[in-house]
Amino acid sequence: MPTKHSTAYERHAPDARVVNAALADSVASVFWLEDAGDDAVYPTLSSSTHADLTIVGGGYLGLWTAVLAKRRNPAARVVLLEAQTLGWAASGRNGGFCEASLTHGESNGQTRWPDEYEQLERLGMENLAAMETEIRELGIECQWEMPGALSVAVDQHQIDWLDPQLRLDREQTRAQVNSPLYLAGQWHREGCALLHPGRLARELGRVAAQLGVEIFEHSPVQNVDTDNPAAACVQTPRATVTTDRVALATNVFPSLLRRNRLHTVPVYDYVLMTEPLSTAQMDSIGWRNRQGIADMANQFHYSRLTQDNRILYGGYDAIYHSGRQVRASYEDRPESYRTLASHFLATYPQLEGIRFSHRWAGAIDTCTQFAAFHGLARRGRVAYAAGFTGLGVGATHFAAEVMLDHLGGLRTPRTALKMVRRKPLPFPPEPLASLGINATRWALDRADHQQGRRNALLRTLDAVGLGFDS
Repeated sequence: MPTKHSTAYERHAPDARVVNAALADSVASVFWLEDAGDDAVYPTLSSSTHADLTIVGGGYLGLWTAVLAKRRNPAARVVLLEAQTLGWAASGRNGGFCEASLTHGESNGQTRWPDEYEQLERLGMENLAAMETEIRELGIECQWEMPGALSVAVDQHQIDWLDPQLRLDREQTRAQVNSPLYLAGQWHREGCALLHPGRLARELGRVAAQLGVEIFEHSPVQNVDTDNPAAACVQTPRATVTTDRVALATNVFPSLLRRNRLHTVPVYDYVLMTEPLSTAQMDSIGWRNRQGIADMANQFHYSRLTQDNRILYGGYDAIYHSGRQVRASYEDRPESYRTLASHFLATYPQLEGIRFSHRWAGAIDTCTQFAAFHGLARRGRVAYAAGFTGLGVGATHFAAEVMLDHLGGLRTPRTALKMVRRKPLPFPPEPLASLGINATRWALDRADHQQGRRNALLRTLDAVGLGFDS
């Protein structure tokens, strides 16, 4: 039975039979990758070669770095090495929210970089505009749209967290999206695009190849050797690339630089996708302005419409497994999918009877500042960025520019930022990392059940700069 401290999702939970029926036909598969169309087939690196720039990783960060490198210098020889296939990991599994924020939101940015936050906000908006321009100029078909984002309060205490000058009351919010759980809202009309994640990755690969980037899949990099002062050697199981510069875009996977291996942890996020809604179902929820939606809890949910009027619904559970491993077995977590389905049907009870077609999960590269960190290593020959903490769709474009600035020896407004020059604190080794992360997750859950009140652990983390406020 719900208690007086239960959340709105718990108070309005549907019957378990309704939840089980909604999940019964779902398949464990990433909708975006299925829907992206035929895969281009790129070869495996089988013979040694040379390059001016070698990029390790074929997600958004690596692909944007490749495309932007060729746009800066069309004559440069650029090689991209991907361990599996382009966009198969976080870049193909996210919700498709492309936000201007480089700092994981205003609160995090103001807390960590107050002196340069205005500049970071401006650079973030410029970065989003540049992405839109490049997507148009390069003919990238990724279902880009800019409906903005709707922040919603689902418990009474969250209403005060909305800007009183911009806040929509209950009726105004439900006129946008008709959910009995939505008590108030705020429509951020700028600073958030929505896109098709799988198609963006595939299209970036297509454009990179057309620009002359040599792309190799199923070519995992085992080592980056920079001992030779003349050139670095990037080693794969079957061949080596001799190269002037290296850009590491390995995201959540263990860094090839020992110095960075404690700076990120993989946290698993879970997602459901519904079948396409009928006209009557769409009429029942409204949502005519098609905004992305996120609630204001610490353990928040996010949702959006696809082009064919499916609803993607994800978030809430953020699961860390001891040992920092990325494993396919962690994606199979029935309790997380049941929780999401229950919360979805509590949000939209008028959609009872809908079926979820797809369920999937992915690992988020989380760092202690909850926004990307950047750097240069090995005597200026290796650049890196990581730690995007779930907001990498837009920030990877910015990070690609930073890596190219660094490798080119350029001092730019981007490289001068404190956010770029300083690294976050590393996570402790195991078992302390697991204990600390899971205790923090428990404390955030308790705050959501206690009208947002943060306990001693969260207040301590806030005081030392390790707190998280979504």
